[in-house]
Amino acid sequence: MKIIVTGGAGFIGSNFIYYELKNHAEDKIICLDKLTYAGNLETLAEAQTNENFKFVRGDIADRENVYKLFEAEKPDIVVNFAAESHVDRSIEDPELFLRTNIIGTSVLLDACRKFGIKRFHQVSTDEVYGDLPLDRPDLFFTETTNLHTSSPYSASKAAADLLVQAYQRTYKIPATISRCSNNYGRFHFPEKLIPLMIINALHDKKLPVYGKGINVRDWLYVDDHCSAIDLIIRKGTVGEVYNIGGHNERTNLEVVKTILKILGKSEDLIEFVTDRKGHDQRYAIDPTKISRELGWTPQTKFDDGIKQTVAWYLENRAWWEKIISGEYKNYYAKMYDNR
Repeated sequence: MKIIVTGGAGFIGSNFIYYELKNHAEDKIICLDKLTYAGNLETLAEAQTNENFKFVRGDIADRENVYKLFEAEKPDIVVNFAAESHVDRSIEDPELFLRTNIIGTSVLLDACRKFGIKRFHQVSTDEVYGDLPLDRPDLFFTETTNLHTSSPYSASKAAADLLVQAYQRTYKIPATISRCSNNYGRFHFPEKLIPLMIINALHDKKLPVYGKGINVRDWLYVDDHCSAIDLIIRKGTVGEVYNIGGHNERTNLEVVKTILKILGKSEDLIEFVTDRKGHDQRYAIDPTKISRELGWTPQTKFDDGIKQTVAWYLENRAWWEKIISGEYKNYYAKMYDNR
């Protein structure tokens, strides 16, 4: 089969490309990525040595070029990872998120409608459900939980999900949607919590933690996420939503302390900063549906996955040192200075 992976130079998309090349060597993968600040072509250096991989630079919101790509490649499957995804950035500049996450998704759907595909898969987020109270550990997000967004980012992702469902119903696009909990692993962009804390700790810099650090996230190792998406695009039921969770709930402060312990650093590096606007309290996914229907379960416990992740950042300094030397430094200062 021929698979177009949008946003494949980013964190989860790149890991998915490597998963597919390893587990489905007969398939051809075409990566479409705009290479914004979070897209890194060096991440795909190994993939580019594979004859079944092709990289195309482009914007999913650019209708003319998307149509040209579909016409030339005639893909069987499209997996849409392309998205602006950082909540803080969405608060600073909501319009950018609307263009990429909503308009871009609509362009891809129109291309699928025009040229025909076997499956369109939308990679979404548990953030479309809003949040859960900290004092109700018995509550979890299911596929029937109402959408209740908290940020411009999650609102844009929810809108994209609704578009996918509308196109599936109106135009019979063979589409599926997955909503995952927080991912972590190799190639994670340094503005996100786990890589940011690892890198700051390595430099003995302060580790900025929002509020009191009590917000809870369900952490999913990126390889487990990739295996779930692979199952959905090949065996999932058209029109269905699948929640993908890791059953690895931790407070942000617990995550930070775990990283410091692995690195042998003092907790004195922790610095509590002004909380994020509209900060969701707790995310927790119930993945019963995908487990029951497709046989998927997460394989990586957080304590194991976080050790592997820290080790990767220690072994791949050149990758992240290049990233933090440019635009990101200006952004980092803007977001965290004087908080």
